[in-house]
Amino acid sequence: MTDDRHERIRQRAHEIWEQAGRPEGAHLEHWDQATAEIDAAGKPKAKSPKKAAAKAEKPKAKAPAKAKAVKPKAKA
Repeated sequence: MTDDRHERIRQRAHEIWEQAGRPEGAHLEHWDQATAEIDAAGKPKAKSPKKAAAKAEKPKAKAPAKAKAVKPKAKA
């Protein structure tokens, strides 16, 4: 565990402990919660299902228009 990550987890666990009313004996739960929060914050977010669905429904670009048929010239 890097020193920076460890320190961030320690600080967050302390915040959680204070918010919980400084209970005794819950340090492992606070540490685990802080670890999960710090690790989740460092990972890139997955695409939301709504965005993925909207992207799938997006109309595709139109195919190039077909060339017009050229009428043969009348013989004179």
